[in-house]
Amino acid sequence: MMIRTALLATAFLALPTFGQDNLLDLLGEEETGPVYTTASFKTTRVINSHSLENTAHGVLDFRISHRFGFLSGGVNEFFGLDNADVRLGLDYGISDRLMIGVGRSGFEKTVDGFAKFKLLRQCDDGCGMPITLAVVASSSMTTAPAKDVPWYGPGRQDYFSHRLSYSWQMILGRKFSEGFTMQLMPGVVHRNLVELASDRNDLLNIGVGARAKLTKRLAINAEYFHVLRDPVPLYTNSLSVGFDIETGGHVFQLHFTNSTGMFERAFISETTGRWEDGDIHFGFNISRVFTLHNPKKKPVE
Repeated sequence: MMIRTALLATAFLALPTFGQDNLLDLLGEEETGPVYTTASFKTTRVINSHSLENTAHGVLDFRISHRFGFLSGGVNEFFGLDNADVRLGLDYGISDRLMIGVGRSGFEKTVDGFAKFKLLRQCDDGCGMPITLAVVASSSMTTAPAKDVPWYGPGRQDYFSHRLSYSWQMILGRKFSEGFTMQLMPGVVHRNLVELASDRNDLLNIGVGARAKLTKRLAINAEYFHVLRDPVPLYTNSLSVGFDIETGGHVFQLHFTNSTGMFERAFISETTGRWEDGDIHFGFNISRVFTLHNPKKKPVE
C-alpha cells in the first residue's frame, strides 16, 4: 500500500511539471520580440538618396542606375536619349542594421563606397519607437583625367587627395501609414578640392524625401536637397520625382531629375540642371536582390 501511494504521489507531482513545460514552450514560440516596421520605401533609395530601408542581412542588391541626357537637348539629341550616364552598384546587408556598398559611375569616372547603420528602428508592436534613425557615411574618388573634371583649374597639381570627397548624412523618418512615408536628411559634403578659392570645401545641406503608395505595386517618390551655401550661378539644388514599380523579384524605378551624378558629391553639390529650363534627365533604377546567406533565427530566451 505504501509503495502504491508513493507511486501515485510521484505521478501526480510530475503531471503539473509536464503541463507547465509544454505551456512555456508554446508561449516561447509566440514571444517573437518587437515587430519592426517594414517597406517604408520599396528599395534602399528614394531616387538618388538613401532611404530609411536597408538591404536585409545576407542579401546582395545589384543596382543599375541610368540617366539619359537633358530633355532640353531637343530633337537633335533625341530629347536626351542619345546620351547616358550609368552607375553600377553592389549593396550588401552585413546585418539587419548595417549595410555597405560600392559603385562605379560614368560621371567623372567615379568610384564610391558607403556604410549605412540604423541607430533606431520604428516599431509596429513590442516597443514604443515611433521613428527610424539611420546614419550614412560615404566617400568617392574621381578617376577621370584632370582636364575632364570641371573643378580642376588649369595648372593645378594633380594630387591623389584632390580626387577624394566625403559625405555624412543622418536620415530621420517615419512610415505614417501603409500609404505614406516621409524622411528628413541633414548632412554635410566635404570636397578636398574645389574649383575656386572662394568656394567652400564643406557644404551643409538638408534633404527631404517622401513616398506615397498609389496601388499595391505602384508608388510615387520625391526628394529635394537644399545646399546652405553662397549663391553660385553654375550650380542649383537637386529635385527628383519618380515612380516605383514592383515586379516580382525586382523593383523598377522611373524618374525625372535635374541631377546627372548618382553619388552624394555629384547630386548634392554639382547639380547644374534647372527644371524651369527643361534641364531634366529621364532615368531609371533597377534593383535585383540575391540571398547569399540565410542567417539562422536566434532562439527566443
